[in-house]
Amino acid sequence: MNLELSAEQSAVKALARDFTDREITPHAAAWDRAESVDRGIVKKLGALGFLGLTIEERYGGCGGDHLAYCLVTEELGRGDSSVRGIVSVSLGLVATSIARWGSEEQKQEWLPRLTSGQALGCFGLTEPGTGSDAARLTTRAERDGDTYVITGSKMFITNGTWADVVLLFARTGGEPGHRGISAFLVPADAPGLTRREIHGKLGLRGQATAELALDAVRVPAAAMLGPEGKGFSVAMAALAKGRMSVAAGSVGIAQACLEAAVAYAGQREQFGAPIAGRQLVQELLADIAVDVDAARLLTWRVADHIDRGLPFATESSTAKLYAAEAAVRCANNALQVFGGYGYIDEYPAGKLLRDARVMTLYEGTSQIHKLLIGRALTGVSAF
Repeated sequence: MNLELSAEQSAVKALARDFTDREITPHAAAWDRAESVDRGIVKKLGALGFLGLTIEERYGGCGGDHLAYCLVTEELGRGDSSVRGIVSVSLGLVATSIARWGSEEQKQEWLPRLTSGQALGCFGLTEPGTGSDAARLTTRAERDGDTYVITGSKMFITNGTWADVVLLFARTGGEPGHRGISAFLVPADAPGLTRREIHGKLGLRGQATAELALDAVRVPAAAMLGPEGKGFSVAMAALAKGRMSVAAGSVGIAQACLEAAVAYAGQREQFGAPIAGRQLVQELLADIAVDVDAARLLTWRVADHIDRGLPFATESSTAKLYAAEAAVRCANNALQVFGGYGYIDEYPAGKLLRDARVMTLYEGTSQIHKLLIGRALTGVSAF
């Protein structure tokens, strides 16, 4: 793997960094307090091509490799992980799934809108009773002639109240576990689909996280994404790449911690000198810097494997596990550098810690990823 960015990748990173510094970072604290990102950011993301990375140009995308995608999601995560989540879900989970599994009609209907920011997607897998155990989801889709009637509920759905289309997973057969699950593209304005935004979250406060309720929602059979009964494969394929995006976003949080802590340490004086000259403060900064580099390289390895057509599921779990836990450590260390000022939201350390904490929970908890890595090493499933 060549660790030197190409000219194109460097340009993408610079574009994303400039956009983040101008359009996201200055507003992040206000969005956090208001529990709502300015929705106008979506069209700006689309205009720069950030919602079309890795998608073919004939469907409105801008192509590019998966490392460029990681570079963008890292920079967005550095500014505000709530904005990063918009891209990670609408592009990384929904649009890429349509590009891989969709019919030509489905691609033509949804991809140009998703890649331009005219529409957003959300990923309807998690339910109130099934988080890590997604194969036991209970939402059902019953065949009725040329349509399916879907009834059930979904929980903690990113982009849930903003989305125009839901990539929804429901049970279509009587088989237990993953065998009876199918995937559907459900328009968010379909009769019988209601959405309630979840407020009072610890972190990612600006993100539109929602609960979805489906009461006899009717969709045409042509809305099924991929073969019947293969919905779990659709979901797991999306999440394998999605974990790379979460890892990149975690690197962004960690990088923000490093930049904020270094800047503050150089300005804050105690005992007649900047605290940057104190050995134990330098230890905190060094620990953050090492975590940033290690997490970034693990994430880049996933992108490299994907772009070269190599297996990447275990590498993705490794990167997501390490980067998410590293982001929490970095945020804790940054808050320690800030001292008492880190505990108030005038400074970024507290928000970074709150946003980092959820990275260890969604798209597979840290414990689930340890089990996945352990199974890959031993060939034995743990219970």
